[in-house]
Amino acid sequence: MTFLPPPGAPYEPPGSTVLALPPEIDFCNAPGLLPLILEAAGRRPGADPLRLLVLDLTGTVFMDSQGVRLLDEVRHRLPGRVGLRLVAAPHGVPSRVLELSGLRRDIPVHDNVAEALGRAGGAVAWRGARGF
Repeated sequence: MTFLPPPGAPYEPPGSTVLALPPEIDFCNAPGLLPLILEAAGRRPGADPLRLLVLDLTGTVFMDSQGVRLLDEVRHRLPGRVGLRLVAAPHGVPSRVLELSGLRRDIPVHDNVAEALGRAGGAVAWRGARGF
């Protein structure tokens, strides 16, 4: 018998991880975020192998070129079998920075976590990454 999580409980489909990024990503914290993101993506004891990493930028209100550099570095350091998707508010600063930098062409950007996880129409709760 399969048990579904209770409504509002954190849910990530098997093989996926959702990480919420901090309110600001700039030269002060971007270098320290890279190892935290890669560690969180790799830490899956007893879980399915990671196939999808979703970085949630909806709570990020400021991001400069160091944020772009961070996301590009994550993209290049993830194993080839792991997909990367971003979530950014359509009219937010991160979305505009991704557009101006051209990174939006290289990494899929979605309006919400449910869409990024491929669960159109369903609300999905997420957990924030520790240390951010």
